[in-house]
Amino acid sequence: MQTWIRSGGIRSSGTFFTGLALIVVTLFSWSSPLTGTPNSTTATATSVDQNSTNNINHWIEIDLSEQRLRAWEGNKLVNSYRISGGKRSTPTPIGRFRINSKYRTHRMRGRDYNIPDVPYTMYFYRGYAIHGAYWHKRFGTPVSHGCVNLPVKQAHDLYNWASTGTLVVVHK
Repeated sequence: MQTWIRSGGIRSSGTFFTGLALIVVTLFSWSSPLTGTPNSTTATATSVDQNSTNNINHWIEIDLSEQRLRAWEGNKLVNSYRISGGKRSTPTPIGRFRINSKYRTHRMRGRDYNIPDVPYTMYFYRGYAIHGAYWHKRFGTPVSHGCVNLPVKQAHDLYNWASTGTLVVVHK
C-alpha cells in the first residue's frame, strides 16, 4: 500500500513541477508591447506570422484627430471612411500594428458591454479591433471602448480588402 501511495505522489509531483516550469518559462518569455508610461496607450507592432498571404502594399491608416480610416495600396488611396474611435476614457491605442485575426462575426464583451454578432471584426492589438457597428450611427465622433467602429457596409468592404498581416497605423 505504501509503494502505491509513494508512486502516486511522485507522479503528482512530476505533473506539478512540469506545470510550474511552464508557468515560469511563460512569465520570463513574455514582454509587454507597451512603451512609455504604464498608463500609456501607445504600443509597438506585434509579431505576425511571416507566411501571411497579405499583399504587402495594402495598409490601413487610422487618423484619430480626423476620425477617419484610409485604406492604401502603396501610396495610392483606395478608400476613406469616417470612423468612431475610442472615447477619452477608453482610447484607441496609437502605434503600428498588424491585423492578427479576422472574424465574420464575433461577440465582444467588456466591463460594461456585451455585444453579439459584431460584424467584420479584424483584431489588430490585444482586444482592439476594426469592426462594423450596427448599434450606433455616430461615425466621426469618438464613442467606442477603444475599437475602431465603421458602418457595416464599409466594414464589409474593408474586411474583404484586408487580410491577416495587413499593417495598421494608428495616429492622432
